[in-house]
Amino acid sequence: MATIETAGIVKRFGAVEALSGVDLVVERGELFGLIGPDGGGKSTLLRVLATLIPADSGKVVIEGLDAGRDYREIRSLVGYMPSRFSLYPDLTVEENLKLFAALFRVPAGDNYSLAGGILEHLLPFRKRRAAALSGGMKQKLALCCALVHEPSVLLLDEPTTGIDPVSRDELWRILGRLKRRGVAIVVSTPYMDEARLCDRVALVMQGRFLDAGTPGEIVERHGRETWAARADGMSRLLVDLRSSPLVESCHAFGDQHHVTPSPGASIERLREEMTARGHRVEIREIVPGIEDCFIRVASAHTA
Repeated sequence: MATIETAGIVKRFGAVEALSGVDLVVERGELFGLIGPDGGGKSTLLRVLATLIPADSGKVVIEGLDAGRDYREIRSLVGYMPSRFSLYPDLTVEENLKLFAALFRVPAGDNYSLAGGILEHLLPFRKRRAAALSGGMKQKLALCCALVHEPSVLLLDEPTTGIDPVSRDELWRILGRLKRRGVAIVVSTPYMDEARLCDRVALVMQGRFLDAGTPGEIVERHGRETWAARADGMSRLLVDLRSSPLVESCHAFGDQHHVTPSPGASIERLREEMTARGHRVEIREIVPGIEDCFIRVASAHTA
């Protein structure tokens, strides 16, 4: 039996359909990523799974329990970390932890075994108010509070947004350790590069799963020949690439542009065209990533 299983979830807010028939299965010890832009429905899905809001239709089952009927029992099995820091800023690290332990009826003095590794980082700051913590330390405290009752399901809404790269990398290592201990984890992120750290991902847009599978399966299904282009004047280069008959699509990606070539195009012909337009351009073939696939799938979906 899957740890998390949903079928045909629909959720509306007035005239807006935030979730449109979402099917999801997450096994024990699996790290499942919800990948997509803001407003795609990721946060709504996590709130439905956490039983914070009910689905308008469809079925949600957590550890064999029905979310509509058994929501009280489910809440004792789920750890939830919202996208915004939601702990008590005027309480210290220690006071926040004790409060959440009391809410979940965890015995005083319990060592919070699931949170143990993270707790070690927080101990030097246990008397510091939460409001005075750095972004990375706030996220660690929030994760600790979500783990004090040793949940079997962990739901994280964009946990790495706004934190430094070192803390971001450390948080993903922590998730890997929790996964190995059998926790089923669903994490949402707008960062496509984090998809490769998940066992499986869903490409989410406008309340729908456009596709789901392992990162390798997504790339295998939707990956096409992709080129990376760089030059001085990247903004002008982007305009010229998008207007070229040799380019099917092009999008900015960090310090380079990713190009999907038109059928029959070659790097040499595109380099010649861009040189004729005044660019000193570098173009090379690259392996397409999840972001390239997501843009390709999303473009087909909205066409």
